[in-house]
Amino acid sequence: MGTLSTLSTLIGASLGTAGAARRGTPGGVGHRRARRDNSQGDHTMKAYELQSTTGIEGWVQVEKPQPQPGPGQALVRIRAVSLNYRDLMVAKGTYPGEKAPLIPVSDGAGEVVAVGAGVTRVKPGDRVAPTFFQVWTDGPSTPEKVGKALGGSVPGVLAEYVALDAEGLVVLPDWLSFEEGATLPCAAVTAWNALVPQGGLKAGQTVLAQGMGGVSIFALQFARILGARVLLTSSHDDKLERGKRLGAEGLINYKKSPNWEEQVLALTEGEGVDHVLEVGGAGTLPHSVRATKKGGHIALIGLLSGAMGKADSVDTGGKPLRIEPTYVGSRVMFEDMLRAMSREKTKPVIDRVFPFAQAREALRYMESGGHFGKIVISV
Repeated sequence: MGTLSTLSTLIGASLGTAGAARRGTPGGVGHRRARRDNSQGDHTMKAYELQSTTGIEGWVQVEKPQPQPGPGQALVRIRAVSLNYRDLMVAKGTYPGEKAPLIPVSDGAGEVVAVGAGVTRVKPGDRVAPTFFQVWTDGPSTPEKVGKALGGSVPGVLAEYVALDAEGLVVLPDWLSFEEGATLPCAAVTAWNALVPQGGLKAGQTVLAQGMGGVSIFALQFARILGARVLLTSSHDDKLERGKRLGAEGLINYKKSPNWEEQVLALTEGEGVDHVLEVGGAGTLPHSVRATKKGGHIALIGLLSGAMGKADSVDTGGKPLRIEPTYVGSRVMFEDMLRAMSREKTKPVIDRVFPFAQAREALRYMESGGHFGKIVISV
């Protein structure tokens, strides 16, 4: 168990979502094929630029020169993006290291319209989504692999066209719409990494997912695909009921039951759960430790209720546990996740889809916390 770095906590903190304007459902968003684009005509494009880190008003719609793909790159016509809590943090200047001006947002989907020299992985017409970390293709994370995060250290995807590393693109299956594909790069890959590559989830095990944000909803869906039992915590009974309809077997309102680990133990015959997706931080981690069985796994994902400090300094009361941060994930993890989703055509849960002109409203809606599922912006 290593030190919980600033990067791990902030990436975890970024994992919230939102949306508004027109109602969307996983099955009803629609599979939009390519519209007319201007990749061979007008060489300007619409984009949003974060011009100041003083809040949501820092997102300004602008016209910029259309990028061209360099060697090893693909030019992607973005069709949809989805929001994470990190996008709000960057806009407010509370995400260290990111400075204006920049094109915001890490998660999107679209089609390849041109490729640069040496590109063979993708071709024009491919429907793709970018990886959160553009150079983490496989293997464990390293400082180099997690050094290029979209919407921060490199330009994001809230634009009509983006030139991206071809090695950092994943081809989407035909049964996912652009809106659905845009929800996957950060929250979904994080949930998959926490449960499968890191957690080693097995059928018959029990998973505790905290809250009803994007990561926890994806964790619920993935755990069910893999034959695991899922318990949920939330402060909203209506969200818990929606989680039940997605397959959750145990529902716990942590506002009504502040010592919610007692309910977890009651639901697991006193043993505790095998896996916890810890999104709360210092305020919830002691509860998670008590709710986890001996030899269990806690994935540190969020930073919503206080700094976690060091993973190896957590007081487990002598209980043997694996406690480790989750750094989103690699391209290979993304591709493995899509194969698992394809078994049952598992659709992401989308709360609402906003038009491009209402991107600020989408970010405000995310800030309100009223959503269930991902918030998407059509581009």
